[in-house]
Amino acid sequence: MRKIITIHSPAVLVANANIDTDQIIPARFLKTTSREGFGRKLFYDWRYGADGGLVPDNVIDSQLYGPDSLQRCSILVAGDNFGCGSSREHAAWAIADAGFMAVVSSSFADIFRNNALNNALLPVQVSAGFLAALMSAIKADPELPVDIDLPAQTISAEGAGTEVFRINGYKKECLMKGYSDIDYLLAHKDRILEYEGKHAVPSGAKI
Repeated sequence: MRKIITIHSPAVLVANANIDTDQIIPARFLKTTSREGFGRKLFYDWRYGADGGLVPDNVIDSQLYGPDSLQRCSILVAGDNFGCGSSREHAAWAIADAGFMAVVSSSFADIFRNNALNNALLPVQVSAGFLAALMSAIKADPELPVDIDLPAQTISAEGAGTEVFRINGYKKECLMKGYSDIDYLLAHKDRILEYEGKHAVPSGAKI
């Protein structure tokens, strides 16, 4: 998995509250178990018309890409209660596959938060006041850089100030080292084997 330590990037702003997983990735695209290609389907019904072509100046692509068609943002800023609805992990897949490294909101659905953390996507939960200030700052300057420092657990932007966010310590370590849960266990293989060796039950012993 990719490592996340610091992020310095403009942000895509989707100010809607209660964005559910069906809006993030519609159910009709859940027939595959491969994670590849889900980025194109992110917010599909907002980005594409009935003919499958991009809707001109849709809220996502108009912010995500610069005039040279290269991605300019790796942070998604959204309204309250992001990721509500069904438990589909595909929602986190789609956001990560689209190139985003972090999602900022004032609250997340618990299942979405866990799915994000398991897929190298950092959910940054901030206060309602900070989120409102950040949204206003981005609206005033779409090129505004937002800084996220995972080791310090801070998010900052000019016009919004700085705020500390919480994250589970284990998941923080995994994100910073690029570990999945299995990678984390393998990284401690020697210690596990040492422990097992000291506590092994002798052959033939009665338990």
